[in-house]
Amino acid sequence: MPHTPNRRTSPVLLKSAKEHQTEMKRAALYVRVSTIDQHPETQLLDLRQFAAQKGLQLVQEYVDHGICGARARRPALDRMMEDARRHKFDVLMVWSCDRLARSTKHLLQTLDELTGFGIQFLSQREAIDTEGPLGRAIIVIVSAMAELERCIIIERVRAGMRRAKLEGRRIGRAPLQVNRVLLLRNREGGMSLNQLAAAHGISKASVCRVLREEKMAVSRSCVPTDADFGDPKEVATAISVV
Repeated sequence: MPHTPNRRTSPVLLKSAKEHQTEMKRAALYVRVSTIDQHPETQLLDLRQFAAQKGLQLVQEYVDHGICGARARRPALDRMMEDARRHKFDVLMVWSCDRLARSTKHLLQTLDELTGFGIQFLSQREAIDTEGPLGRAIIVIVSAMAELERCIIIERVRAGMRRAKLEGRRIGRAPLQVNRVLLLRNREGGMSLNQLAAAHGISKASVCRVLREEKMAVSRSCVPTDADFGDPKEVATAISVV
């Protein structure tokens, strides 16, 4: 009779498979976009594929949507650092270094904390891995270039604003064109905020802003006396207008 091979899995192979599952590192993704119009899903798709190629197990995704990178305190970033402190993951992955921090100082401080917690850092776009010997040096160079790029953009914007002012163009919000006296009288007459907005052709937020500004102007000025108006009822009416 022909010899039938033993189909039972070798104990050595079983042990190797168990060790591979045990050694699989837990990965967390951090994603940030500066404006609400941008979509963080673009970065998340790339990072998920990158994690699969690295053989990492995804355990958490942290997303800061519509938050500037110059801010050191961000909701998702703070949660990520707290989870890193509790060692809920082994590897932090980002799409780019400037997604984590815009300044060299902030980036290096964050990486120092992650290194102290024993967390490995991976950046997909720059192909940076802090587990390697050159990872730290490359991070310093890349973060410095990102900070320089941000400073150049800010300087260009400021130069454009200065040129626009010299040309006589207005910078910022246009002044609100509304009859404030009539608006206050209508408010005194019992009109609601929505009715005032419709009657004067402005938004409800603008109506609230006008009422708030007039109230603050009255509170900063001196309270009228009887001698100013000659009639206490007029004093009460002037104050109740706002």
